[in-house]
Amino acid sequence: MDLANNKQQNPSTHAGEEFYNLTDYLRPQLGVELRKISTLGLAHIGDAVYELMVRTWLCTEGVSTAKQLHGGAVEYVSAKSQAAAVQQILPCLSEEETAVYRRGRNAYANSVPRSSTHEEYHAATGIETLFGYLYLKGETARLAELFEMAVAGNR
Repeated sequence: MDLANNKQQNPSTHAGEEFYNLTDYLRPQLGVELRKISTLGLAHIGDAVYELMVRTWLCTEGVSTAKQLHGGAVEYVSAKSQAAAVQQILPCLSEEETAVYRRGRNAYANSVPRSSTHEEYHAATGIETLFGYLYLKGETARLAELFEMAVAGNR
């Protein structure tokens, strides 16, 4: 990875050394760079974003034991649950979001877990791709809105 491309114009100095501000990986705001990321790369990021949102939501809803937190997370991030979430949010997606979802849904998968159907797995990959895309664009308010719709139908 070439970190030189991430350097900003004005480096700060500390103890005689130059330090550069790198991309804020917790609050990215990518633009055209998003085109360089593969569909499965977006789904990979989206999987983590979706799981983090589920875990945060479970904690804020008062789930307190480790066993309940783990069980809830496993339940909500399963392909079956994510496929159901797609049905909740699909009517509310913009044209751009729908295109990103379809791109993820149609991505080739080497294997599908035994616990889900092909359709469920592809729908889950689609929602993960969308969440990864929105996260990398920095559209956290839209992510929160879609997440609320997704979990509201699965409660």
